Amino acid sequence: MSILNEISEKLMLGKAKDIKELIPKALEQGIDPKKILEEGLLAGMSVIGEKFKNNEVYVPEVLIAARAMKAGTDILKPYLVSADVKPAGRICIGTVKGDLHDIGKNLVKMMMEGKGIEVVDLGVDVSPEAFVKAAKEQNCQVICCSALLTTTMGIMKDVVDLCVAEGIRDKVKIMVGGAPITDAFCKSIGADAYTSDAASASDVALEFCKQANA
Repeated sequence: MSILNEISEKLMLGKAKDIKELIPKALEQGIDPKKILEEGLLAGMSVIGEKFKNNEVYVPEVLIAARAMKAGTDILKPYLVSADVKPAGRICIGTVKGDLHDIGKNLVKMMMEGKGIEVVDLGVDVSPEAFVKAAKEQNCQVICCSALLTTTMGIMKDVVDLCVAEGIRDKVKIMVGGAPITDAFCKSIGADAYTSDAASASDVALEFCKQANA
């Protein structure tokens, strides 16, 4: 088995300790850091994402795989920076104002990082102003809003409206998600995309980033 396949396999099993040993070995063998990232770490995380979508693995498996992924990217980061490897895109994510739930948001963040996207996590109870400020200052291609409470869903429309008012609506895609959110609600507030699960959200975000960077 090639070392890149081994990195993928260990990541899927959530073996962070093995990942920390394998990546320096791969670098010693002269394998390009970008290749280690894409064919080792991201390839493994992509499989986990698909399995999660198909209910073949569950949240705990995703969490330990994401932890192994982070252990790997922490080692690779300086090499990727010096090789000038850019992330696939940049998004900002947060749970909307008045809502303190973050499990779904954190899962989406992990899945997006698993696609090589840089994620600016704004946390919970995030105001429309904070979403827009982050998108402008951090040059994000996508704003992702999460809500679990029906009482906070309306804040998502405020985010869309503020993006229009601030003149950035044509530069940024807005994704919405969470238990009470539907595709019909997404369309009614003028957002760009709704997905029902974290793995699908990461696929859509990656597409949006690619379009923005094209």
